[in-house]
Amino acid sequence: MADISETSERLIAPVPRITIQAFCETAETAAMIEAAGTDRRMQKAHLKVQMGGAAAAVEAYRSAPTPNVIIIETQGPKSKPLEHLDALAEVCDEGTRVLVIGHVNDVALYRQFIQRGVSDYLMVPLEPLTLITSVSDLFTAPGVKPVGRTIAVFGVRGGIGASTVAHNLAWSIARGQKLQTVIADLDIAFGTASLNFNQDPPQGIAEAVFAPERLDSALVERLLSKCSDNLSLLSAPASLDRTIDLAEPAFDGLIDHLRAAVPCIVLDVPHQWSAWTRRVLTGADDLIVVAGPDLTCLRNAKNVLGALQHGRPNDRPPRMVLNGVGMAKRPEIGAAEFAKALEVPLAATIPFDPGLFGTAANNGQMVAEVQPGAKATEIYAELAASVLGRPETRRGRANLLEPLLAKLARRKAS
Repeated sequence: MADISETSERLIAPVPRITIQAFCETAETAAMIEAAGTDRRMQKAHLKVQMGGAAAAVEAYRSAPTPNVIIIETQGPKSKPLEHLDALAEVCDEGTRVLVIGHVNDVALYRQFIQRGVSDYLMVPLEPLTLITSVSDLFTAPGVKPVGRTIAVFGVRGGIGASTVAHNLAWSIARGQKLQTVIADLDIAFGTASLNFNQDPPQGIAEAVFAPERLDSALVERLLSKCSDNLSLLSAPASLDRTIDLAEPAFDGLIDHLRAAVPCIVLDVPHQWSAWTRRVLTGADDLIVVAGPDLTCLRNAKNVLGALQHGRPNDRPPRMVLNGVGMAKRPEIGAAEFAKALEVPLAATIPFDPGLFGTAANNGQMVAEVQPGAKATEIYAELAASVLGRPETRRGRANLLEPLLAKLARRKAS
């Protein structure tokens, strides 16, 4: 069985639209499988949990079709697992996968399970994420590209700078971490990504959302606008020629296509609370919540974290970013106090710098392009490395060495 800490760090592909039926012998295993069913990666699957073990499974399928996946719990030889598996094989439809959850660490028994076509054997105690990984792996073909990581960025208040964080983060991942990245602007009516990247693509995200029947990998490729070698943009039209009333799964197909094609997708999620925004935020691999150092943002951040906690029980907590800190003459909640109130550490604290950010916005550039050595540039680089789980690229030592070497050269010359 995989170690849960290792499992939680790897990217797990969402389970497709399949039917899963579990037959348990203990209440603990039944509860664990029910908990796995609430995970965001299982939202498309239809799960049913019942008691009775392998014997109940055999009886259930004598006169009914079998689901895509059958999960059976067995407590050992007294449950007669091999006999029941042989009987189950006689009533199973072709293509049905079987997972066995066992209580006995027996190599010989494991081999007999594999010989009978069991897809995986998992030992209790079992964490929900380990079970989800096993089910997900059943539908990931050998040699397929690893699933792309989705990073959703969401501001707890309008105008707090979440889009700026999303765009600079995507740029830092693409440039600093050398990773193919797409920035997807989900604010169809008022998105700013095309302005911030100085792009004017003829097509964008609206074509994918409003005509889902046309959606395929070729269309997604045509909709992407190239910003640099490793960065592409899926822009919003920023047009008010129609009202934007989206269904809850509006972005599901598009995100699935992007995950299959690109290693990293940064989702710029607009500040609104609807079924589809909640679904996008809950379903992201990583979540960055942007707030300002004021009471309204503190309250909203607390509400957002609480609302998303239920749908992400097996994920790391969202990363909190405090933006626009240090505005002159403005009373602010201190970073330490803000983090303490939320009971979540701050992933980044970005200083208020209207000159730098204003210049970048007006020029259609990222802050690193305007001022490579700025504090904000280093913060975005460190945040990008942190999200990807890579060592932070700290250049402070190199920057300090330069004036020191200049002093030594002057002394030598004199």
